Amino acid sequence: MDFTIPGRVAALLPQLREFVAERLFPLEEVFFREGFGEVASALEDVREAVREKGWWLPHLPESEGGMGLDLLQFGLVAAELGQSPLGHYAFNCQAPDAGNMEVLRELATPAQREEFLAPLLEGKTRSCFSMTEPDHPGSNPVWLGTKATREGSDYVIEGRKWFTSSADGAAFAIVMAVTDPDAPAHKRASMILVPTDSDGFEIVRNIPCMGHQGEGWASHSEIRYRQCRVPISHRLGSEGEGFVIAQRRLGPGRIHHCMRWLGICERSFGLMCTRAASREIRPGVTLGNQQTIQDWIATSRMAIDSARLSVLEAAWRLEKGGLSEARDRISAIKFQVARVMQEVVDRAIQVHGAAGITDDLPLAFFYRTERAARIYDGPDEVHKIALAKRILRGFSHGARPPRS
Repeated sequence: MDFTIPGRVAALLPQLREFVAERLFPLEEVFFREGFGEVASALEDVREAVREKGWWLPHLPESEGGMGLDLLQFGLVAAELGQSPLGHYAFNCQAPDAGNMEVLRELATPAQREEFLAPLLEGKTRSCFSMTEPDHPGSNPVWLGTKATREGSDYVIEGRKWFTSSADGAAFAIVMAVTDPDAPAHKRASMILVPTDSDGFEIVRNIPCMGHQGEGWASHSEIRYRQCRVPISHRLGSEGEGFVIAQRRLGPGRIHHCMRWLGICERSFGLMCTRAASREIRPGVTLGNQQTIQDWIATSRMAIDSARLSVLEAAWRLEKGGLSEARDRISAIKFQVARVMQEVVDRAIQVHGAAGITDDLPLAFFYRTERAARIYDGPDEVHKIALAKRILRGFSHGARPPRS
């Protein structure tokens, strides 16, 4: 494995670090206190600066107007952007749009590219991904209640979704719906592009999460599809390919999440160390003189570094060998990095005392929003079970297989 950082990216990382600190950190206090809408205009100015610097769409090839970074290189960039909750949005590589862009690039027809993908790449529109349902467990993604029934040249969609992130203000949703209930489990569903101004598309509410409802891109919505009619030509790929498409989308997406979480870890770690080194508990004695705090700092540093190497390995395997080669590593980093992030953020809050739970710092925001990291894209427990089962298959005849 070669994790050598190309010269172009090595030079870029400190520039990004400085840009995020100078242009995005100052917007965070207003974002935390008053919501996304209050910083949306300022973020458009930041986005324009990103375009001028040639940093737009870092996850996409130059042919699509992007920077042309591979997955490993983008992972390093994502860790820098992840230090601010506004970082990925400023560079137009935010979830769920980044994953939707990838799906559309691969599967969209020319008409779909023009209507849906082109405005998304330009940053003129946003999108959402409508899969999770309140009436069925997200841990069993092939069990869906939302149905899309053919009527003439249309699909008529009926069902409920929730935690459709960023639906508030989005131009369209990619909806996972059952198109053939009699097919095998993994071939029942399809992905369908649904403009949010379609008749029958209703945002019921933005779901309050830990006391915060959110708005715009920074929100999660409950959606009702009531006889929502869209052309069959809005389907992505072949009928029944929804689950396969979702799996392709989730592999790189989980690596993107993990690198963003590492950015959160580094921001929280830096705040923790600054506090430990400067906060006096009595004249001339700082928090950093306490062995407990020293233990937290050392433990956090090694946990972050170990998690980073694991994510880089997963990205390298996905680049070189595809999803089948990287599947175990992706499952492992999903629960490993989520746990490390939660522990580091929690320690940073504890070191700050009462200040840690205020919105004067980003720690409270990280704590309440990123607790969900152990749930979305598959709960930790599901990933652990899947990984353990695959490991145990190699021991089924009593011989220990070589470590790959």
